[in-house]
Amino acid sequence: MIQFYHVHKSYDGRQQAIRDVSFRVDKGEFVFLTGPSGAGKTTILKLILCAETADDGQILIAGRNVAKLGQRDIPGLRRQIGVVFQDFKLIDRKTVFENVALSQRLMGASEEAIRRKTTHALKSVGILAKKDSYPPRLSGGEQQRVAIARALAKDPVILLADEPTGNLDQKTTLEIMDIIKNIHAQGTTVLMATHNLGLTMSLGKRMVHIEDGRVEE
Repeated sequence: MIQFYHVHKSYDGRQQAIRDVSFRVDKGEFVFLTGPSGAGKTTILKLILCAETADDGQILIAGRNVAKLGQRDIPGLRRQIGVVFQDFKLIDRKTVFENVALSQRLMGASEEAIRRKTTHALKSVGILAKKDSYPPRLSGGEQQRVAIARALAKDPVILLADEPTGNLDQKTTLEIMDIIKNIHAQGTTVLMATHNLGLTMSLGKRMVHIEDGRVEE
């Protein structure tokens, strides 16, 4: 589902973000991408999302070589990928429902489909009752549930999560992880970046550990 072969990425031609990175995530697998801040985890997720371009090596996503994708092909790939960020990236002036509906609307979905998928996604993460609220009035955990619902509404085959519990307390972290585990249980491939080794050890999932831009284990 996700395959990296000897991938290199640097910025400004000098600062190497990742060096000779190779790993794979199989279809339906749940894998943690671990390592300290600045190790290269976010760069890897950006490469999967085609938000960055590798300098060298090969990346296959769902069997497609991303280096050979034209600009017209990238939106189609991104429609298969849901993304959850540490800082939520919600629009404060839009309601919870509008935040989840927005990406579907930009993709040209019908209003009927948007209503159905948005309602289902919000219900799945237990926050449908807050659909008319605005993000600033929600707790951090509630905002992250909205962010997950936004990703779910795309019916993704891959879920990328970039430190999704980094700003949350322990109780809320466990609640968010339960939601992500349920998403995985329905067949979605999950790659989650985190520096919380205690969390990864407690779940017993496979880890790809990054240090100084390299896969160490």
